[in-house]
Amino acid sequence: MSLATLYTRAVIGVEAPLVTVEVHLSGGLPQMAIVGMAETAVKESKDRVRSALINAQFDFPASRITINLAPADLPKGGGRYDLAIALGILVASGQIPAAALRDTEVMGELSLSGELRPVQGVLPAAMAAQNAGRTLLLPSANAEEIGLLTECQAFAADHLLTLCGHLRGQAPLLPVPTQRPEAIHIAADMADIKGQPQARKALEVAAAGGHNLLFFGPPGTGKTLLASRLPGILPALSTAEALDVAAIKSITGQAIQWGQRPFRAPHHTCSGAALVGGGSVPRPGEITLAHHGVLFLDELTEFNRSTLDVLREPLESGEIVISRAARKTTFPARFQLVAAMNPTPGGYGANDQRSRGYTPDQLQRYLSRLSGPFLDRIDLYVEVPTVPPQVLQGRTAGEGSAAVRERVQRAWERQQARQQKQNRDLTSTELYELGMLAPEQRQLIIDLAERFRLSARAQHRIEKVALTLADLEGATSITKAHLIEALNLRQLDRLGVAT
Repeated sequence: MSLATLYTRAVIGVEAPLVTVEVHLSGGLPQMAIVGMAETAVKESKDRVRSALINAQFDFPASRITINLAPADLPKGGGRYDLAIALGILVASGQIPAAALRDTEVMGELSLSGELRPVQGVLPAAMAAQNAGRTLLLPSANAEEIGLLTECQAFAADHLLTLCGHLRGQAPLLPVPTQRPEAIHIAADMADIKGQPQARKALEVAAAGGHNLLFFGPPGTGKTLLASRLPGILPALSTAEALDVAAIKSITGQAIQWGQRPFRAPHHTCSGAALVGGGSVPRPGEITLAHHGVLFLDELTEFNRSTLDVLREPLESGEIVISRAARKTTFPARFQLVAAMNPTPGGYGANDQRSRGYTPDQLQRYLSRLSGPFLDRIDLYVEVPTVPPQVLQGRTAGEGSAAVRERVQRAWERQQARQQKQNRDLTSTELYELGMLAPEQRQLIIDLAERFRLSARAQHRIEKVALTLADLEGATSITKAHLIEALNLRQLDRLGVAT
């Protein structure tokens, strides 16, 4: 047989489109050509494949070898196609049976000695192969990722000879076992926080409703400490969410920590492309790495304003679309934003004696580093004041994360039973149709909007936060107390920003 057809997968964003590898042997001068929009790393695979086959004691055909990677308009990069090309040559030259690769997908990089090296993005490719009902062949170093899928039929090997022995039926391999590990629990505990009752309450509300949160206050008051405790009070990831997080880790080559919500804290010098993703071949940014988790932006005012403004659309849509001349790539970005900042350039409040050297214009220029539309997408603004020394030096520990997480879990369950989504994701129409506001409470929102000049988005966010407060209490409707507390958790006036 001079023609062989195999299947593998590319990685485009978090998707794994099917790639058909066609290998044809024909007469003519011996040479190997790879076509089908192959990048340099793919074209170099012909040298790796040739050396691997020869060193593994296979006959390398003295023929004209043409390899087509279809579809031709799909960009293909990396060494993930080495194994498919090598097996295609062996099938086309009759050294392994074609029937052994029917309904099978293969991926892996080859060393010159024939050893199989791991590749990135195996998990989304395996999920796609599982949905297509095909078996997967891959390097042993990637087997741990495949073990996360309970219904994927896969075989792993560490050398080309071992894999070919399996395909010939000489030494069959055992299927990759399912070995989904226990979920990893966050060690950081809310009990470490002393004082700060309002900030603790805001953190619980943010966790219960998925709300975005901004802490502001002097240096050393515990803003970063508070933010780092948020993942520990969030409910456990569902299996689908955990697989989404693991797939993102897979395409970026990071270690998979099963069941753990991501916590990303990029430095304020990061660029817009590093934050949301980009590059000639689009790669995921910090917001995608924080998918189903927390994105913490410390020293918020030190970020470039243009960098922060690129977050405006992902905060609303839960995804980011990277557009290039050839194609568009969509990355998931449903994260929870927590930010921290000082209220003045010197770090202390505008009314503090240590801030007397700043003029009102200087303070306004400092705060104007954050655009109004960006601030409007944050639900909670909470001041974190200095903790009194007697509280800080006391031995009394605060409430632990386990107790807080139980209340948050119950609030999440109420939201799922009522609307199948978190409160933060409710549209204005859905909020109205829930009927959680009595006419007098709706009039109160109108009065508050006129008094504090609230935008339409701000009004809806106050209503969502009030709904979360009601869920935490197990109330069946939003009361006046919930609305007032929701407004008190939006302390923009203390930050010096117009509401």
